[in-house]
Amino acid sequence: MATLGEHLVKWLELYGVDTIFGIPGVHTVDLYRGLAQSPIRHVTPRHEQGAAFMADGYARASGRVAACFLITGPGLTNALTPMAQAKADSVPMLVVSAVNARKDLGAEAGDLHEVARQGLLGAHCAVFGQTLHAPEQLAPALARAWAVFEGARPGPVHLEIPRDLLAVEIGPFQGTRPPAVIPPGPAEPAVSQAAAWLAEAEAPLILVGGGAQGGAATVRALAERLDAPVVMTTNARGILPGDHPLSVPASPSLQAVRRLLATADTVLACGTEIGWTDYRVFSDDPITYGQRLIRVDLSAEQLARGAVSDLPMVADTGAATAAILSALPTSVATGGAVRAKAAREGVWQEQSEVYRACIRVLDLIRDALPGAPIIGDSTQAIYAGNLAYAAPAPRQWFNAATGYGALGYGLPAAIGAARALPGRPVICLAGDGGVQFTLADLGTAVEERLPVILIVWNNSGYGEIKRAMIAGRVKPVGVDLHTPDFVALGAAYGVEAARIERLDALAPALEGAARRDGPSLLEIDEELALSAR
Repeated sequence: MATLGEHLVKWLELYGVDTIFGIPGVHTVDLYRGLAQSPIRHVTPRHEQGAAFMADGYARASGRVAACFLITGPGLTNALTPMAQAKADSVPMLVVSAVNARKDLGAEAGDLHEVARQGLLGAHCAVFGQTLHAPEQLAPALARAWAVFEGARPGPVHLEIPRDLLAVEIGPFQGTRPPAVIPPGPAEPAVSQAAAWLAEAEAPLILVGGGAQGGAATVRALAERLDAPVVMTTNARGILPGDHPLSVPASPSLQAVRRLLATADTVLACGTEIGWTDYRVFSDDPITYGQRLIRVDLSAEQLARGAVSDLPMVADTGAATAAILSALPTSVATGGAVRAKAAREGVWQEQSEVYRACIRVLDLIRDALPGAPIIGDSTQAIYAGNLAYAAPAPRQWFNAATGYGALGYGLPAAIGAARALPGRPVICLAGDGGVQFTLADLGTAVEERLPVILIVWNNSGYGEIKRAMIAGRVKPVGVDLHTPDFVALGAAYGVEAARIERLDALAPALEGAARRDGPSLLEIDEELALSAR
């Protein structure tokens, strides 16, 4: 005989889950009953917020789904912030929480960890949430979750299981994984129309968001066939490498990118929600998306938001771009490289000297460890990079400074990414203020011997907020923080830690950290970083 909790672990194995992030509690003991015999790795953060951020980083770095096991009440509420971040950025994760026993649900009798209607909390921060009331509901609930992960616009899914149900014995496991859900492909009439418009275009342009990452190869092939610049939002960086002549790794909030969009005759936008933090962070002025706009998205609902298109296509980016590519004639010359270069130069001219210095440091980090993802928190260098950093490959630049904008993301997300990419160094770039939200997760990186390189960008407080207060003629309050000795803290965790005293020492320090068996910490003072020329 096996319990429902043991069945859940077996189901996760069938679905290919290899990592669960969580902190056990008295209400989840039966969730853990089957883990000791399972090949699934359990990783313990120091706070449930870290658990869900780790699952987020795992998914963004690899495209695969990880799971979180959370206790009733505070376990779930601690994870709501990262769930909201993941939902905003369409990141898949399975969140499994316990809830009080079935006989006590809704009673509000003071049970341990009780939250009235707990499931509603998770549902607001998930694509969907479901409370299981009987063992036979487990398999359909998981099938529904993976249908979202594989065939629709992804995001978090929350399943809550009453603690008495977890312990119910339901016989030996005999489950069979349902066939994988194939995401929708484009309708033939839409492909024909899109191909016709793009074939006749004299100044085509491709605009991609994070939803296009799985179609990077066909996006690149289509761009080269059309000789079309490719504008990449924050979560799309690296779909074309930064040194590609058609690459425009820059925010559509910038005027140079807006000019490029306005002068295009046909724009193909793939996997981008056209949301505020990518498109309107500096200006709410209307954006012109060429003379014609074709949009491709897995969500029909999303196609009605952000910008109205002349041709909306509900489809996976890879399938849509491959179909359009096959319908096009031979390659054309439309001056795409010249247009892309002019846009890149305009983007650089728009940057302040401070942001230019930040981007130079990011370039230095990338060139020192070109295969290492850079995962960020909300801090000055990350803001600058979201405007104009050129990533070398997909899934090598992401952070929480877009969408929901949660602080504390960087370190746990980097830990999740390192778990997803065995043997590859992963860089976390976080400010001294933001990193203190989740600094304790450094202990998790030590336990797991993960090659996470934490770079602390130190300005002794919330520097960007302080500058905004000053610019708005508000006397700074609450932004100057007591800053601990991060090098000493790193040493206390058993981490190799150093303070960078000269910029020319950063690359050798990164290379040395990448050779270590476990995490490292490098602290860099903001003023030193801003001396980059």
